[in-house]
Amino acid sequence: MLFLALLSASIALADAPVLKLWHGYRGGEEQAIEQAAKAFTALTGTQVELLAVPYDALSSKLTSAIPHEAGPDVFIFAHERLRQFHRMKIVAPSVALDRSKYLAPAVDALELDGTLYGYPLSIKCLALFLREDRGFAAPTTTAELERLLTQAADPSKNQFGLAYEAGDFYFHAPIFFGFGGVLFKPDGRSQFDTPAMTSSMKWVKSLQDRKLMPQEVSGALVKTLFNENRAAVVISGPWFTGEIDPGVPYSIHPLPIVSDTGLPMAPFLGVEAAFVSSRTRQPELAQAFAKFLSLGDATVTRVTLGRQIPAELAAYENEVVAKDQMITAFRAVAERGTPTPNTLEMARVWEPMKLALRAVLQGGVAPEDAGALADRRYRALNREAPPTTSPLPWIIGIVIGLLAFVGYQLRAGRGTSFARRFPEAGRGLLYVAPAATGLFVLVIIPFVIGLSLSLFHHDAGDYTFVGLANFTDILTSKGYRITEPLSFYFTLVVTLVWTLANVVLHVSIGLFLAILLKDPLLKLRGVYRVLLIVPWAVPNYITAMMWKGMFHQQFGAINAILGHLGVEPVSWFTHWTTSFAANVITNTWLGFPFMMVVSLGALQSIPTDLYEAAEVDGASKWTQFRRITLPLLKPALLPAVILGSVWTFNMFNIIYLVSGGEPGGGTDILVSEAYRWAFQRNEQYGFAAAYSVLIFFVLFAWSQVTKRLSGAEPA
Repeated sequence: MLFLALLSASIALADAPVLKLWHGYRGGEEQAIEQAAKAFTALTGTQVELLAVPYDALSSKLTSAIPHEAGPDVFIFAHERLRQFHRMKIVAPSVALDRSKYLAPAVDALELDGTLYGYPLSIKCLALFLREDRGFAAPTTTAELERLLTQAADPSKNQFGLAYEAGDFYFHAPIFFGFGGVLFKPDGRSQFDTPAMTSSMKWVKSLQDRKLMPQEVSGALVKTLFNENRAAVVISGPWFTGEIDPGVPYSIHPLPIVSDTGLPMAPFLGVEAAFVSSRTRQPELAQAFAKFLSLGDATVTRVTLGRQIPAELAAYENEVVAKDQMITAFRAVAERGTPTPNTLEMARVWEPMKLALRAVLQGGVAPEDAGALADRRYRALNREAPPTTSPLPWIIGIVIGLLAFVGYQLRAGRGTSFARRFPEAGRGLLYVAPAATGLFVLVIIPFVIGLSLSLFHHDAGDYTFVGLANFTDILTSKGYRITEPLSFYFTLVVTLVWTLANVVLHVSIGLFLAILLKDPLLKLRGVYRVLLIVPWAVPNYITAMMWKGMFHQQFGAINAILGHLGVEPVSWFTHWTTSFAANVITNTWLGFPFMMVVSLGALQSIPTDLYEAAEVDGASKWTQFRRITLPLLKPALLPAVILGSVWTFNMFNIIYLVSGGEPGGGTDILVSEAYRWAFQRNEQYGFAAAYSVLIFFVLFAWSQVTKRLSGAEPA
């Protein structure tokens, strides 16, 4: 009987409808959404399949999967991408949303042209976190804030009044708005070179120059300074509460009013919502599930377990929620918030503003020139769509080429059967089939797709054929000068210098250490070999993050050593030379062990008789090295140099994680520049693909040169 009961239950479960939910949550937020999904299943019998996708990749996966009906029925995302989702027709209107049940700003953020999309779940905005044990009252104006910071800061002890991620425009936006800034002109286009921009930049720069706030601030540094009582005030969002140590007393307050203008610092208000896919096959169930997540017990679960600030009004009347000071404080803060514009133009603001902010904070640009710098970068990045062309000539050309190739093969084998020309073809094909299949799937198909994509222009999910326009724009540096970081030629020169510098250092240091370790009289050779191989064994992204921290201007180990030697601390990422040097030092640390191992193996294969005979003939150590060691090392070392140069040419992790392209993209290499065009600059996939094809041709040319150097082909 038990078996029959289980069987009938499994059959019923198999027949039950299933909804797919995609989200980017982790930790408590993920647990909360899982509990809410189980509650919906218990209430309706509908099974819910949850998929946690890394938040950085969630948008691209949604825009790729939903149009092909391979995506979720419901997905959770911030409202900023709503207009893009709407333009790509992947989101459905909300048919059961009642405005009166939610905070007004949360609903307003989900409205497009009079139609609502999604069901608001939570809100996020910035607030002022104040350590209660420092005895300071919460500032209500910037004048009061500056007095508080002056009293709290002690530069001699690396104690600061304020800490926040000043180089991120999301954190600078409330200051910009407080100084009267307006992001968009009446025609909807962005504007940067304004008095408000200058004033806001001057104010932040003055705080940094007076050492009231640290330099080169990251989220991890903000957390450390606040928990260690080395920062009295922090600007952050509700996520910061999970990073504060349990014993730290703190309170949350609205951002102050700018004394010079009388305007409040109005932070961006982000709204996370449950959106219904336009391609769902169960629209009524999907709408009901999305609404269920935004109301009632599901909201309370997200608040108590996920620590989210609810968008539902009734949640604030819940006894548990009402007692939560963090929740009530952020509700008050949100009343000053400005919903982040959900326009396509907003996506074009982030990089120019980030460039201007960091240039000012690093001292490379005066606050008065920051707006003009952002405006130039904005114009360069937001290229106009190339004119659409017909793909018919290309199709005809490809067909003619294929027919010509087939005709040539038939002509070459005329009068001879295939079996006679290739008697062992069947057996040979069987042997190479596994490798050929892998090569075809992993190399040939992606290459053909990338090559094809380079002939198209992508805009919000729409692909238009533009032929060679992407290559023309890249090779003519359309929109910017050849000497600017965005230029292909500038980036190519940086990439070549980067590759040359690293390979020379890798080979020099690796060969020098190999010669030392080859000495049979050296004690503890085994220990040294193990220690010197460690940099190669550690994953390069971990090493990159470690070196990034060591290069920090105020808290880095390298500047601490320089300080003990009487040298002024270096702002490594302010100038091109020091930023480039930081990248090279990091990659040299990663790369020399490989060359050391190759050199050591080759050195041990050289007969000692050659050196003994050379000594008898009176040859010096340098002559022995030049006449014996180097020539016999060439067969082993040259392939390693070729391989190392290709690795270094495309070493994305170090550039992206250490310098981040600073200053102003000047230390980006070709592969990191292609990445930015694809994923950080309005998803210009065709332009990025064209970059990748050009990278392929550069490396192909290098491979032909190395063939001649290695003797694989006659000169």
